[in-house]
Amino acid sequence: METRMACLRVGGMLVILLLSLSPLVRADYLETIPVFWKTLYPNGGKGLYCGKNFKRFDRRYNIEHVFPMSWVTHALRCGDRHHCRRVSRRFNEIESDMHNMYPARRDLNKRRGAMAYAIVKGEHWVKPDCDLEIDARRRWVEPRPAVCGDIARALLYMADRYPELKLYRRQRDLMLRWNRQDPPDAAEKVRNRRIRKVQGRGNPWIEGEGR
Repeated sequence: METRMACLRVGGMLVILLLSLSPLVRADYLETIPVFWKTLYPNGGKGLYCGKNFKRFDRRYNIEHVFPMSWVTHALRCGDRHHCRRVSRRFNEIESDMHNMYPARRDLNKRRGAMAYAIVKGEHWVKPDCDLEIDARRRWVEPRPAVCGDIARALLYMADRYPELKLYRRQRDLMLRWNRQDPPDAAEKVRNRRIRKVQGRGNPWIEGEGR
């Protein structure tokens, strides 16, 4: 259980209180970032889009929100991302949810932006060794098959967990298909258990409770 210290003056005396914080609540995304790396990828891991190994403190990688934060700001109508952080507790809760956070190469994270996941015709990989396909005109992104299910379960979780967030019917149908075609593997289940330990809740789509 995480604790914080608070000071209270009673009758001229300064009393120090230790306040317990629920594991269900993180103050904000910036505080969650080190928890994310330490809890889920303490020794490095594999990037979401290319599946390449990265080491601890690899600055080429940052955090990708599978359900883009620009979709969230639009749904909450709280302004841009920085303004939402200041004025919306709900936004902070959503932005800090580690079920929606994956390590990705910075350049590919930026190229994906807020594009929707879809099936892109052909096999035009962004790089010879990276099976990520982007249709910039339609604003579609197709990830490698090995993580289609992981991405689907993250999106489905977000839409179910936070009623303000919606998936278009076409996107949800595709995610349901990817969920069936690429079921959770051992690594995804371990990751889910670690997040559950920190946040107090798992992803039902990984735990077999999704619809």
